[in-house]
Amino acid sequence: MDRVTRLASQKAVVIFSKSSCCMCHAIKSLFYDLGVNPSIHELDEDPKGREMEKALQRLGCNPSVPAVFIGGRLINSANTIMSLHLSGSLIPMLKDAGAIWL
Repeated sequence: MDRVTRLASQKAVVIFSKSSCCMCHAIKSLFYDLGVNPSIHELDEDPKGREMEKALQRLGCNPSVPAVFIGGRLINSANTIMSLHLSGSLIPMLKDAGAIWL
């Protein structure tokens, strides 16, 4: 749990992902298209990935990936991210976190 919270607070946007997950790919693409340079942690490529996945589940991530943190705060699922984007709330949130400067 400590590792997840430490990594989540190191950059404005942090995404915990799996390289084979199509929703993870879609969320990463969205952030790149918005001009965000997120810190990506591929759980299936990390030796401690299984531990981190369990920690994300304890934090309430279900499914465990993609898990998105903006400004150190868990935003959670792909559904939540897409809803925020469609409602126009995601970009202001990214600006407040210092992830973009539009």
